Amino acid sequence: MTATLETRSTMGSGPLSERYDQALQFAAEHHREQLRKGSQVPYLTHLMSVSALVLEHGGSEDQAIAGLLHDAVEDAPEGQGRAVLADICERFGDAVADIVQACSDGLDADGNRSGPWPERKRRYVEGLATKPADALLVTAADKTHNGLCIAADVRRYGQDFWTTFNAGREELLWYYTSVERAVAARLPGSSIAGALRRAVDELAAAAGTERSAVPVEMPVRS
Repeated sequence: MTATLETRSTMGSGPLSERYDQALQFAAEHHREQLRKGSQVPYLTHLMSVSALVLEHGGSEDQAIAGLLHDAVEDAPEGQGRAVLADICERFGDAVADIVQACSDGLDADGNRSGPWPERKRRYVEGLATKPADALLVTAADKTHNGLCIAADVRRYGQDFWTTFNAGREELLWYYTSVERAVAARLPGSSIAGALRRAVDELAAAAGTERSAVPVEMPVRS
């Protein structure tokens, strides 16, 4: 559908309800002690940014709430992932819980994150082909914000910034490029797909390479 001022007038969630306020409080309670990698910046800034991107790109309140909570399960203390997901379902409904679960990375049957980074990310990328579209918007917003933040930090602190991650530069470039490719295929022409593409371009440029140089298959770290 061609974007027009008329279609813009109908885009968006409309006014947010008290459920959103409660979700923000829930996110703060679960992530209060967490910080952005290698800094003293509260991790909650990422969750708020993801939720804001979801709303700015026409997402629903359920999707925006899932944006706030998308890391709550995989970042839960050992053995508590399933309980956190059940709590989200009870407080915010099945739709939100389903999005959070779909956006969580490498969860085992008990709701705990398991497996090495390459294995988890490969499965995550493969799953994007069938992930529900409402969850895909949250995933794209998550990767858009993280990609832009990483690119900015690499430019500010130099190439050594890549060493703060569990994966190497080439692996991360593969991951973000692979997610962007899947989102573009599933949500062609969408504003969030365009935003993610620009973020990946920024990430590749900060790494001193080009998108075309990033392999389709995950590189093997030497």
